[in-house]
Amino acid sequence: MGNWRIGAVSYLNTRPLIHNLKLLAPDARLVLDLPSRLADRLAAGELDVALIPSIEVFQHPDYKVVSDACIACHGPVWSVKLMSRLPLAEVRNLALDEGSRTSIALIRLLMEKHVGVRPDFVPLHIQDDWTTMDCDAVLIIGDRAIQPGCSDNFPVQIDLGQWWFEWTGLPFVFAMWTARPGLTADQLNQLGGVLTASRDAGTAAAAELATECASHYGLTEPQCLDYFQKYLHFRLGPREREGLEHFRQLALDMKMAPTSRELQFHDC
Repeated sequence: MGNWRIGAVSYLNTRPLIHNLKLLAPDARLVLDLPSRLADRLAAGELDVALIPSIEVFQHPDYKVVSDACIACHGPVWSVKLMSRLPLAEVRNLALDEGSRTSIALIRLLMEKHVGVRPDFVPLHIQDDWTTMDCDAVLIIGDRAIQPGCSDNFPVQIDLGQWWFEWTGLPFVFAMWTARPGLTADQLNQLGGVLTASRDAGTAAAAELATECASHYGLTEPQCLDYFQKYLHFRLGPREREGLEHFRQLALDMKMAPTSRELQFHDC
């Protein structure tokens, strides 16, 4: 393995995907960042491969998905939530977590096609306290979405993974390991093999990871283990690809994806 520049999401949900990555690729440089920032860094050529939002893969037809390791859900995901002070049909402004791109596309799609409203969107920065935002609703993702004690000021609380599943009956894929253009087939094979092996090691060690991580995130070990094993799914199988393609077609319909070209998968 070479000196790969690998970008991974800096949330708890990625821990099973990068378990033992340093052992599997000791010369690689692992960069942890927000999903949105990883997408920008991959596009800028600062990374060779990154776990980027699926909506970003749609935007770049020259990208290749290099592993069947992913972040997906088959119902509730727990860490992507819409918190609203009002019934959804009355929401007029909605704050969007800056760490997200796929979840932002998903909430736009669900609000317009399922609820029939187009709220104004305002940014929710990482340093902002989402509970004090002056808006009707807030989209939060990642670690702050799993923190216990959600605000009583938001009586409507919706898990976007569950909402998508109830609407479509399909899994939802939030992020995939995606390589920049210009890598050779051998390089893509090497990267894909390492990332898949890292996922396999991490899912096998889910109980160990839950013990290691739970207290840091204010969770119990059973809660953390449920997150890794029940809420999250880490394999891009046929049903996940079906859900991904359905999402892509809806994104195309809403002009959130610039091309109808199919996604490129490299040996995964």
